[in-house]
Amino acid sequence: MAATGLILIGFVTGHLAGNLQIFEPPDHINGYAAFLHQLGPLLWVARIVLLVSVGLHIWAATALTLENRRARGTEPYSAKVWIQASLASRVVRWTGYLVLAFVLYHLAQFTAGWAQPAAFKDNLAKYTMAGDYRVAGFLVVKAGTAVPDVHSMVILGFQNKVVALFYVVAVGLLSFHLWHGADSLFQTFGLRSARWSGCLRKAVAAFCLLYFLGNLLIPGSVLIGAKGLRVGFQASAAPAGSAP
Repeated sequence: MAATGLILIGFVTGHLAGNLQIFEPPDHINGYAAFLHQLGPLLWVARIVLLVSVGLHIWAATALTLENRRARGTEPYSAKVWIQASLASRVVRWTGYLVLAFVLYHLAQFTAGWAQPAAFKDNLAKYTMAGDYRVAGFLVVKAGTAVPDVHSMVILGFQNKVVALFYVVAVGLLSFHLWHGADSLFQTFGLRSARWSGCLRKAVAAFCLLYFLGNLLIPGSVLIGAKGLRVGFQASAAPAGSAP
């Protein structure tokens, strides 16, 4: 449970870092998306690792829940009083199910385009890179390369207020899920002591809050029409091949 959780925490953190490039000129997030697709087999290895991690995480959660129920027996508690269990830990199973539903919708919307046909159609229209895109100093996408227009697709997707609100609520639940999960994995790995337990919990809470705010920033900025994230921004961008 903790090992797969650690893998998934690493993924969602990296995913947010990549998505925040939406606030840069379109070359950045479009070049980033093109670079990921250029990885070919390595991208599929990463996807398989993530899928296996999600499957094992769900299996472990289900197995632990069933074990707890068997250990408790069929006799219900006469009264439920929580002494130390946080709210995040008490609802972690339900937030997990809701997050899974959100992930499936998110993939249908931004990866497959099933839940967002208009935006996905725009994504099929190629965007011509105005400049080079580099990763760690290495050139990975050259200027003049035609790549999918992820920048426009994200903007079009979050201009729908219902979709944007659903995204915010789901990411809030995910942050709540991470709060308990990240805190618990330190205990599972034997890395928490009485000396620094309090500081660790504050650090985990701060991380989850920053994660939520970082994700909130994207749909929020699209909805208020922040500079570079407004309707028609791509149409008014500099011609392909010229300076952005």
